[in-house]
Amino acid sequence: MSETLQKTPLHALHLELGARMVPFAGFEMPVQYPLGVLKEHLHTREQAGLFDVSHMGQIMLQGADAAAALESLVPVDIIDLPPGMQRYALFTNENGGILDDLMVANLGDDTLFLVVNAACKEQDLAHLRQHIGERCRVQPLFEERALLALQGPAAVSVLERLAPEVAGMTFMQVRPVNLLGADCLVSRSGYTGEDGYEISVPVDAAEALARRLLAEPEVQPIGLGARDSLRLEAGLCLYGHDMDHATTPVEANLLWAVSKVRRSDGARAGGFPGADVVFAQQQHGAQRKRVGLLPQERTPVREGAPIVDADDKQVGTVSSGGFAPTFGAPVAMGYVDSQYATLETPLFAVVRAKKVALKVSKMPFVAQRYYRG
Repeated sequence: MSETLQKTPLHALHLELGARMVPFAGFEMPVQYPLGVLKEHLHTREQAGLFDVSHMGQIMLQGADAAAALESLVPVDIIDLPPGMQRYALFTNENGGILDDLMVANLGDDTLFLVVNAACKEQDLAHLRQHIGERCRVQPLFEERALLALQGPAAVSVLERLAPEVAGMTFMQVRPVNLLGADCLVSRSGYTGEDGYEISVPVDAAEALARRLLAEPEVQPIGLGARDSLRLEAGLCLYGHDMDHATTPVEANLLWAVSKVRRSDGARAGGFPGADVVFAQQQHGAQRKRVGLLPQERTPVREGAPIVDADDKQVGTVSSGGFAPTFGAPVAMGYVDSQYATLETPLFAVVRAKKVALKVSKMPFVAQRYYRG
């Protein structure tokens, strides 16, 4: 493993648990443990899985103008985000493309807490400092805090043993919680489609908390392999694969992430980079769309595979794909020309020079089970 790769605070624990480590977003990360990707995936759906997501970037924004400042960079309602709640957001560029997707929590007292993608965190930090650094304090927490995700139907019963107050939280609520004597920030959220929590914990307390959670009979450590198959089944985008700086929210089928108040007919319409492009696509349609894809045979269809019509004309590209253990068959998502985006449209993926029949499908492939109270 390259010496240049960064390590999370749980690196030694991963090795102790027998993880197979791989390079990911500049970090040495566990792709799987001895249980194996398939069983890790199913265990998370049935009980609870613990993920180390400390490679992701945590950033604090502080100041009376922080919410309005951040709102100038995202098509999301930040000003009216209630304290104790978080929202999914997108950084956009002048062409309406997505620079990154992120979570934004309102901690109250003019303080916002952001979680951004690992591969984008340095550019996101620079973006924030360049555009709103004079309007609010931008404080990276990259070296100070780790991030754990406890996901699955048993997550609530596990975590409430340490902090009973978490049981009353609902999806996208966030609150400070003391766990094993450490001041943590807990949100009821995650990227598996399951109920669960994400826990921001001081670096020096991360390993003790992870060990305590893993000591619970319902919990297994889960690697990047199962994390990817879980989010794919849930129809969730992975930045750099299912969206990027050349993809707009409309094309990515993420129009729900453009808050109503920020849309062309909203009270605070526009005001974010690329708003005119996004509004034009919203009104007139985009040339391509992200869709779910169901292979009609057992052959997995993977990222980069061309999508063609019955006349072998390329009409799109697969952005994510693989075997979905809970669904029990291969699934994929990708971008197709808009006229092919209707549900049940028959298409083909080209896999090793062979055509694999597909049908355009609704997503998620496996029902999401977020706890909304």
